[in-house]
Amino acid sequence: MLFWVSGCIAAGWWQAARAFDGNALSYVYAIEWPVFAIAGIIGWWALIHTDPATAEERSARRAYETEQRAMAQASKRRPEEEDAALKAYNDHLEALAQDDLHQAQERLEEADKKD
Repeated sequence: MLFWVSGCIAAGWWQAARAFDGNALSYVYAIEWPVFAIAGIIGWWALIHTDPATAEERSARRAYETEQRAMAQASKRRPEEEDAALKAYNDHLEALAQDDLHQAQERLEEADKKD
């Protein structure tokens, strides 16, 4: 971090010197480099102080998202308005989607176990 901030300050000083020599665009760069230094400090601080999600939190979030997707899919379909062929087709698609969800959940759970 010390290297980053000192590099940004040096670059800002260099651009300020160029601006005083007549390069008008360097005034912008002279302001921009200290802003980069501050952004680097803020990003570093956020990286250090942000706690990653635990395995339990990730699995709870996945379960919640799966439940919400299932509820959204269920609310879209109106079986009472379907004829027999359309109902059979939609039932088949629903079964395929459920299989995909179960397989995806199993893969995610295996990945969590590896972490």
